[in-house]
Formats: sequence, C-alpha cells, structure tokens
Amino acid sequence: MLDKDTDLAYIADLLVPAAKAAAENAYVPYSERATGAAILTADGIIYGGAAVEVGVFSASICAERAAIASAVTAGETQFDAVAVYSFGGEPICPCGLCMETIAEFVKGIVVIAACDEKMDIYYIEDIKNLGKK
Repeated sequence: MLDKDTDLAYIADLLVPAAKAAAENAYVPYSERATGAAILTADGIIYGGAAVEVGVFSASICAERAAIASAVTAGETQFDAVAVYSFGGEPICPCGLCMETIAEFVKGIVVIAACDEKMDIYYIEDIKNLGKK
C-alpha cells in the first residue's frame, strides 16, 4: 500500500497516460464523455478499462470498474492507485458505486482524477462516508 510520502507525481505519470489511452476506446454514445481508468497493482502492473454505456444506464460500466474487473480477471486483488481520465471539462471523480468497488480491495488507495487541463489527487480514506466500517 502506498503511504502519504509516496511520490504521487511519479504515480500520476505512470497511470494518467494509461487511463487516457483507455478513454480513447470508451463507448459513450449517450453522455459523449469518454472516460478511461488505469489501476496500479501492488506488484506494479497496470490494467486499464474504458467506460461502456448502454441504453439502460444502470447496466453501463464505469471505466474504474472495468479496470478493476480486468485486473481481477488476471488474478490481481491488491491495488495501490487508480487514475480516471476524461476528455475536456473538469476531472471526474469516481461515482459512489466505483468508490465502493475500489474500497472493497484496499482502504489506502490513491485516486487520481484527471482531464485535459487539471488533475486532482487524493486518498480514498479522506472521502467521508466511504466504504464499509
């Protein structure tokens, strides 16, 4: 698990380009807001995921959960950081469902939300009312 002394700029340099590459493959015909995510495992492996929207919104898959599903499919369950990238506008923070999914695996994870012009970095435990108690 990363601690508060970890070089977060280095982590962002690893993950944001991977999340941006995943966003380029997003299928978002309804929101038209392409979003991608990249998750860093404790072993230093990066897995990506793209948002997939369908006509029934609740059946859509957020990029963060797509990246986690990809990593879990490969046998990974220990994560240190996740980046979410969206084109244009403001950075998109993971939704509640994605936060719960992220928190299922590790409480101290670093979350990076980035877009074309801005990046926010925070620790998941700093977000109130998150995860299981």
